[in-house]
Amino acid sequence: MSSTHKAVVVLGDQLDLNNPALLANPPGQADVLMVESHVESTVVWVHKARIALFLSAMRHFADQLRQAGYTVHYRSLNETGKRSLVGEVELLCQQQGYSELDMAEPGEWRLEQEFLELAKTAKLKLRLLEDTHYLCSRAEFAKWASGYKQMRMEYFYREMRKRTGVLMDSAEPAGGKWNFDADNRSAFPKAGPGKIEPPAAFEPDDITQQVFAEVEQYFGDHPGTLANFKWPVTREQALQALDRFIEIRFANFGTYQDAMWTNTPFGWHSLVSSSINLHLLHPLEVIQKAEAAFRENRVDVASAEGFIRQILGWREFMRGVYWLDMPKMREDNALKATRDLPKWFWTGQTKMNCMKDSIGQTVEHAYAHHIQRLMVIGNFALLAGLVPQQVEDWFLAVYVDAVEWVELPNVAGMALFANGGRFTSKPYIASGAYIKRMSNYCTGCKYNPAEKVGDKACPFTTLYWGFLDQHETMLAANPRTGLMAKNIARLDDAQRTALRQKVADTFENIEQL
Repeated sequence: MSSTHKAVVVLGDQLDLNNPALLANPPGQADVLMVESHVESTVVWVHKARIALFLSAMRHFADQLRQAGYTVHYRSLNETGKRSLVGEVELLCQQQGYSELDMAEPGEWRLEQEFLELAKTAKLKLRLLEDTHYLCSRAEFAKWASGYKQMRMEYFYREMRKRTGVLMDSAEPAGGKWNFDADNRSAFPKAGPGKIEPPAAFEPDDITQQVFAEVEQYFGDHPGTLANFKWPVTREQALQALDRFIEIRFANFGTYQDAMWTNTPFGWHSLVSSSINLHLLHPLEVIQKAEAAFRENRVDVASAEGFIRQILGWREFMRGVYWLDMPKMREDNALKATRDLPKWFWTGQTKMNCMKDSIGQTVEHAYAHHIQRLMVIGNFALLAGLVPQQVEDWFLAVYVDAVEWVELPNVAGMALFANGGRFTSKPYIASGAYIKRMSNYCTGCKYNPAEKVGDKACPFTTLYWGFLDQHETMLAANPRTGLMAKNIARLDDAQRTALRQKVADTFENIEQL
């Protein structure tokens, strides 16, 4: 039995000594419970690297807690068996005699419901504390959203800039504009990206190596590889990764943040999202370092604004709409998509160079940047009418930085339009021409992005025009997509018939694309 009746539950994405539940319970006042769960690693078919990142970061943090003086009851994969995370917490409470649990708000709706149910059934006093890792609370976001018929990230982002003073010159935005998106859309030069300074990389230590062995033991049939695992697993490493990005890579980030190139998995991106999402880094400290680089004239305002918008704008906005719309968000399927996820989504074995490269690097590194996720993989999923829940499960499974509160609204809302434009003004669709403009993927590809019918027609272009054909009425009614509807309206009956036949053929042979 424990000497205290109270415990703090620390989840795998709450690895911060400033966790509000820890701050409310110094060492000696409460024990700490941490649980590795087979169930959490199999809710979806999780990439080996994502499992390894969570488990290694958790084990390192448990050591940090012990050094800080906490009694930590840590249950590893070898001990938990088939019990769920919440089931293991219940067992620990019974064994140690805990009657009270404190924890920061879980990041996932399902887990929060399970803990609330545990409190009822096991008659535990559960206190969920507001997670101070975020810059906008759930209640604050709900209040903001109540003032809008249609939520738009841009308005929320401006409000957050004003509230925090980030990138503000008195009452005006730094650089004279709120948004420098138009300056951050360049493709790499035709000759290629040239030398890109690599991101920070960390050799797996003994703890991580042990995690690797257990991941292979328990999840050997899961997708991906651990051969390229170099992710930060401690706060110290996360800070090193952030500093290297700010000092070496940040200056080129803005210009090329949307650019894609074969065998260039990381580009100039920061690769700190996984560390922020595990709470190894606080978003405000990341934002402050980025703003300091701008104020010290080490990066231009477009790079600084583009990077900060992703954290202060999109990240906080995604969390807000997730908690506002769950659990309905998970079930949304506004376009009534019914097609199953192709098997090659798990391997990258497709003749489409763009998908082969984007998914291939996902398999190798558990990483792809936002344009690869949205405008290549997500775009294909939307155009092909893939079942939203299958696509959402895939995105949650394969990326090291995936946690449901940020993955689900990005995929359901941004990529798939599954919630019918709840917080987006249009479906984000594009033909092969966009991919050609932003990458070298089309060079040497079997398919021609300029053709929508015929033997060499690019599946993206075919399905783009097929999407316009199928959803013409909806697109015509939206001012932002009216031009797309006018384009499809120009096709005569013979052209439409040929297009529909090619679309049907593409779907029939989707596994062979």
